[in-house]
Amino acid sequence: MPRNNFQRHVFALLTVFITVHAYVFYSLYVIHGDMFMELTGQSGVLAAINAMGGVMVLGRPIPIWALVLIEFCLAFTLETVYGSPLSFKLACKVFNPRETHPVLFETSLICATVGLMCPAMSFIAAILYYPYYASFNPISLLASWLELVCFHFPFAFFTQLFFIQPVVRTLFKWIFRKDIAARQAKHA
Repeated sequence: MPRNNFQRHVFALLTVFITVHAYVFYSLYVIHGDMFMELTGQSGVLAAINAMGGVMVLGRPIPIWALVLIEFCLAFTLETVYGSPLSFKLACKVFNPRETHPVLFETSLICATVGLMCPAMSFIAAILYYPYYASFNPISLLASWLELVCFHFPFAFFTQLFFIQPVVRTLFKWIFRKDIAARQAKHA
């Protein structure tokens, strides 16, 4: 899909924008929502987070918008520096992009990206959300990281494969429709 560095960055930006919002919602509402409501006695997750003063990041409460911004910056950097280039190399080790049907190659790219990004972002999340007020223990950090990978991997795999990437590819094709049409006319 992306043919140059600018297009790769736009593709990564679209992917990370949708992904970060989905993961923050999933983490706060699905994984931790009941705990937040139990701790505060609130009847809704958002009310519970507000009652706590925000989400604990590096031992300090911050608002949800700041959490989204922090995760967006970290995920975008990780995706452009590590995830996207390495997933392309991994997919190319299995399939030749010129000879493989585009849907199969794109699916292999998605699987490789999830396999790389999920453990990396889960590790970053384990560091960000670690309960530092209770003292630091590397074994607890490792256990927290593995727990996050177990929670996030199925969600990451299915949302990327069946929702996020189809939406991102549709948006990307719409944004670069003139470039795609010119490329197709050149090859026709």
